[in-house]
Amino acid sequence: MITKKVRVMNPTGLHLHPAGALCELADKFDSYVHFKYGEDSEANAKSVLSILGACVRHGDEIEFIIEGPDEEEAMEAIIRLVESGFVH
Repeated sequence: MITKKVRVMNPTGLHLHPAGALCELADKFDSYVHFKYGEDSEANAKSVLSILGACVRHGDEIEFIIEGPDEEEAMEAIIRLVESGFVH
């Protein structure tokens, strides 16, 4: 299991388009991919509804938690997506 914090700098936060892009990317990996937000809340990064329910806004910090056989590759790709402003 690996974790990494990242700040969401996309102007719209994790709304429909970025949530879809994150979900699409996370689905490509066998690892379990989720993220913590707020005090004690978690969202499944392979579920658009779960991502949207997190209500992550511009400037919010989230912590990705990835566990599985391709966790390193998954973390690298997901962090790159978030840091790019969800341009893939």
